[in-house]
Amino acid sequence: MSLIVLLGGALATVGLTMLATRLIGRDAGWIAAAALAALAVLVGVQAAPVIAGGEAVRETIAWMPTLDIAVRLRLDGLAALFLLIVLGIGALVMAYSARYLSERSVHAHTGYFAWMLLFAFAMTGLVLADDLVLLFVFWELTTLCSFALINRSGHRASAPAVRTLLITATGGLALLFAVVLIVVRTGTTVLSDALGDAAWQTDAGFTAGVAVLVALAAMTKSAQFPFHLWLPDAMVAPTPVSAYLHAAAMVKAGIYLLMLFSPALAGTVVWQSVLVTTGLITAIMGAVFALRRFDLKEIMAYSTVSQLGFIVALIGVGTPSALTTAALYTLAHALFKASLFMVVGIVDRQAGTRDIRLLRGLRRALPSTFVATVLAGLSMAGVFPLLGFVSKEYLLGGMLEPGGPEWLGALLATTAVIGATATFAYTGRIILGGFTDYRGTDRIDEALDTHRMPQIVSEASPLFLIPAVVPALLGLLLGPSVAMLRPLTGAAGSAAAGETYEASFAIFSGFTPELALSITIIVLGLVVIGQRRRLDRVFEARILPFTAIDVVERIRTGAIRLGRRVGGATRTDAQPLHLGVPWLLLALVIGAALVMSPAVGEVVEPGEPWTDALLLGLLVVTVVPAVLTRSRLTALILVGGAGFVVALWFFALGAIDVGLTQLLVELLTVVALVLILRRLPPLFHRVARSRQLASAALAVGVGAAATAATLFFTGRRELSAVGRYFLDEAYEDTGGSNVVNTILVDYRALDTLGELTVIAVTGIVLMGVLARRPLLPERTPDISHWSRTALARSTDNTLPIRVVARWAAPVVILLSLYLLLRGHYEPGGGFIAALVGGTGFALAYLGAATDRRAPITWPYRGLLAAGIVVGVASGIGGYLVGSFLKPVRFGIPLPWGGEYGFTSALIFDLGVYFAVIAIVIAVLNELGGVTERRGSDDVIEGAEPTVDPASDPSRKEAVS
Repeated sequence: MSLIVLLGGALATVGLTMLATRLIGRDAGWIAAAALAALAVLVGVQAAPVIAGGEAVRETIAWMPTLDIAVRLRLDGLAALFLLIVLGIGALVMAYSARYLSERSVHAHTGYFAWMLLFAFAMTGLVLADDLVLLFVFWELTTLCSFALINRSGHRASAPAVRTLLITATGGLALLFAVVLIVVRTGTTVLSDALGDAAWQTDAGFTAGVAVLVALAAMTKSAQFPFHLWLPDAMVAPTPVSAYLHAAAMVKAGIYLLMLFSPALAGTVVWQSVLVTTGLITAIMGAVFALRRFDLKEIMAYSTVSQLGFIVALIGVGTPSALTTAALYTLAHALFKASLFMVVGIVDRQAGTRDIRLLRGLRRALPSTFVATVLAGLSMAGVFPLLGFVSKEYLLGGMLEPGGPEWLGALLATTAVIGATATFAYTGRIILGGFTDYRGTDRIDEALDTHRMPQIVSEASPLFLIPAVVPALLGLLLGPSVAMLRPLTGAAGSAAAGETYEASFAIFSGFTPELALSITIIVLGLVVIGQRRRLDRVFEARILPFTAIDVVERIRTGAIRLGRRVGGATRTDAQPLHLGVPWLLLALVIGAALVMSPAVGEVVEPGEPWTDALLLGLLVVTVVPAVLTRSRLTALILVGGAGFVVALWFFALGAIDVGLTQLLVELLTVVALVLILRRLPPLFHRVARSRQLASAALAVGVGAAATAATLFFTGRRELSAVGRYFLDEAYEDTGGSNVVNTILVDYRALDTLGELTVIAVTGIVLMGVLARRPLLPERTPDISHWSRTALARSTDNTLPIRVVARWAAPVVILLSLYLLLRGHYEPGGGFIAALVGGTGFALAYLGAATDRRAPITWPYRGLLAAGIVVGVASGIGGYLVGSFLKPVRFGIPLPWGGEYGFTSALIFDLGVYFAVIAIVIAVLNELGGVTERRGSDDVIEGAEPTVDPASDPSRKEAVS
């Protein structure tokens, strides 16, 4: 169970760090770093025999066995390499964050660490996943974490976060289509089995289609042309986010996906053509764009795009040697790029700017930072003897021998040399521009007008500096000792190639064509650096009249405008049109009558109970006046009466649970609507009497047609096979004898969990809407003629109900707990119990002497969250006996003998109870004009301030 422990440990780190943040603030980053480092050590221990023997480690936990979907985990050489990158770089970034973050805003730090570590968990699951569905789930989780981390970086981050989400979510849809095609064609969700299926060799159309979809998904995540724009756009996020997600981890998700599918797709022409072409175009384009930027972080962003292009092109070549080199290059890139991003954060914090036109002489003020930048930069540029040099040498070798005609190797190598020369040039731009007196164009005055570097700049503290120095030093040490990496990179390359390949990396392989190309790159790079002043003038001119961000933004806004036009053609505020065109409904009623008229005798039998006719008549008596009345209060009473009649009908039919639920919902609905009516005019607007009569006749006709159709199709058949199964097997399957409850919390527990989530979301939306758009002021009733009576005094007016509520409310709440405990065997359950408890709280609310404060001050936000957590936690126990949410039986010995038997469904019902109680209290308090008692909200660092309604004219107008 070591892989399960690894995945669970990554998730547990999230909660542990969030708790630690509340106690020690930003220093919780050290705890997160230690946890991720420990997980990296665990990966190393588990991967050692895998790398040595070549056999992957597999573990499985049942998830959805009927669909053959499980939590299947697999650790091979490829997964081990990427896990070490994800966890190792993650540990360094967490340690770096412990000093990068400010000492204020604990709430903001909690969210930051939570999303960063949740991303680490998602990447861990993605790399370990051996199930196609699980792979897609973790892939999308990385997308959501990235969006959240960007979006929470201040008000300027909203648009970049949305653009990033749109691009990466598009790739997610492509991956989803690929997963569906693979599962349908191969007949399995097991990833390793699907990749080994014969369909990849026998069905060319299937293989080409999946190749395009997987390449599209990976290109969006790894910022390849034309999807490259999101990565520079996402640089609004804090530097640690950029160092981790957008340099070392998230962009590597696309690289991992390409290498994962290489065993099945490496020989496909469309796969090679797309990846090699796109990769080299991206490498050159990103390098050119990096030469045009003056912000160090933007230069890093485009350099990341460029370097990823080289890796994608290598994977496209597809030979075992190229794939092994791609593994080595991925490791080298993670080290030098994480170091460079962290260095940029240090420069920004210590110097107050990242603009190379403003930075002056930092090599003397920040000597250690300068050394780390030089080491990491030279590794990126491919200078001997750093690890980047070795990976670049073998990259050039892979381009020279792609396995095709000779001219193809020369073309690819020449293109790679151009990209590598630009890489050397923008590396010089980073080092010289950041740490010397940069001599750019005369536009420096424009930058000086907006910002000036502080006169006094000091070196960062060792704790802030060490995480940035460590990966740079590793690049220096691993270059000469690259042979140590042969087992790891060889195992990764072998897994990607689908065959055993012995890596033969060396720091010096003699005087080879690759060495000659490396020398050429360095010479040309030095020439470009020497001509940087002239090149700046060239690059400052706009190449195109638009940017990639402009294109995406126009597509997004155009889609929104199109949606508004399409919606506007059919949108209306008229309620009848929302129900459908009246004539269409009338035609439906007439058509139903004609169809069912021959079978009237079969539908309405002489032996019908007289109570049905009576209850139907009561419904008519309540519904028709509700349509005709102008009084809102009268309509509320009549609609409530109709609900009570329906509840009585359920009771008459023997559906005690359903009838009780209906009755309780009606009670609470009346209370909630009364709170709303206080703020609405007493009468509906006046409409023509003819329209009222037509609406009433149409409503009654549609209701009659629906009733007749129900009777015709279902009312006279025998009990279905499914219903009979529930009655006969419910106790044996679930341990419960209340069939309605067992269906809800056992057979359809996953569906109920979804409904539970909907309840929680509804509560959150309710609180959010009312917080942003306060309720209209209450109507003040005219009681002047009763000014001398108790009606004018709220204390005296509520005395009777306060006396009743004092003893009745606790009794009702205790009754709800009794119904909760017996729900699996007798009428009751979590939902009904919560509704009963809600009526107790409503009684306490109505019996309050004043509405200035909430009579129930329970933290309903916490109760909503607790309901979801308890519901999910109850399902985890099901794994012990087979699958999620499967009932597990327990027994508690009683003091007087015997035992109280129950199943995990009771715990699930408790989650339902918490959530429903919370939503009832939330409705009562929020609609009643009072809110949950809580402390002042923490200010999120960099977040947009909340607008005060009193200072916002639009809000004033809305409230008035």
